[in-house]
Formats: sequence, C-alpha cells, structure tokens
Amino acid sequence: MEKIIYTIGREFGSGGKDVGEKLAEKLGVPFYDKDLLTRAAAESGLCEEIFHMQDEKPTSSFLYSLVTDTYSFSNYHGNAYLDMPLSQKVFLAQFDTIKKIAKEGSCVIVGRCADYALSEEPHCINAFIYAGKDYRIKRVSHDLGITESKAKDLINRTDKQRASYYNFYTNKKWGDARSYDLSLNIEKIGIDGCVDMLLKYRDINK
Repeated sequence: MEKIIYTIGREFGSGGKDVGEKLAEKLGVPFYDKDLLTRAAAESGLCEEIFHMQDEKPTSSFLYSLVTDTYSFSNYHGNAYLDMPLSQKVFLAQFDTIKKIAKEGSCVIVGRCADYALSEEPHCINAFIYAGKDYRIKRVSHDLGITESKAKDLINRTDKQRASYYNFYTNKKWGDARSYDLSLNIEKIGIDGCVDMLLKYRDINK
C-alpha cells in the first residue's frame, strides 16, 4: 500500500476524532491524537503533563518566526535551546514528532497543525470535520454529561483556542475550506460518510 498520511482538523464536538479512529481502523494504520503528545514528551525528555496543558493553545508571538523559518526541535542545542521559553520547546518537540511519525509510514493524525507540519510531505491528505452548533452542543452535552449551556461555552472556548493556535502557526485560516483538501459536514453524512469521502479522494488522486 502506498504511504498516505491523513491529517484531520476538527471543530470541537464534531466527531473528528471518531472519523480518524474509524479511518485508521479501516486502513489498519496507526492513529495519533493525544498519544502523539506522549511520544513527543518521551522523545524530548520534557514532562508529558506540560504537553497536555499547552495542547492546541495559542502561545507567544516569538515562536511564529521560528516555525515560519522551518526550524525543528533537533536544530536546537546547548544554550540556544536551554534559553527557550518552555512553550517553544513543547511546540518544536511536537512538530518534530509529527515529521518523524510521517516518515514511518501511513497513519492518521488528528489536530496539532499536522497539515502544516507535513506541508512538504507529498503523500498527505488534509481534511477538516465540522457540524452545526446545535448538533455539537447536544453531542458534547451527552458525551460529557453536562448541561447544554455548559457544552455551548466549552465549544466556543475550545474552538477559539484551536482557531488561534492554527491561524497563528500556519498563516492559514482554521476551518476555511481553502486550507484543506476536503471539508466535510459530519452532521450531513455521518462518520462512515466522512471516512468514505476520504478514501474516495485518495482513490481519485492516485
């Protein structure tokens, strides 16, 4: 099977993770979501808790210049690395891990600007999963056992964080169809429909 990396951006509560898991299961390839943070922590020697605390949250503007110059975690040694703010070490470690994972073979990666990190990877399909706000409110309320009011607040806050993080590091717009190969409304076609569309896209672009 030809190597293909699938990256999935998603609105909070849309079910993008479920799409990624189902796709990986169907293809028999590794799936990476928060376990990507575990690997990045292990490979960098930094505390895993720090990665989770800063997961997909916007950080200082200084890091933007590093990312746009395509620096990687491995480029930093000695005092230059030691003097970095912790948030920069975390992002660069994660950025490097995504690149390493992609070199290992086909897989599915959810979030974490993976589409940007792999912008030079020729065998990559980037998708964004979205749904109507009411659909997501009901889903989050049910899954987390919270009121719809709290679910709405959580959705708004998380989407804002993800958008700020993505826009900041990629210089693209989170959720804009032009930033991805496919933009799929899971509310209309369901998890299986999203998986099928990703596979069809793969097949017509061979």
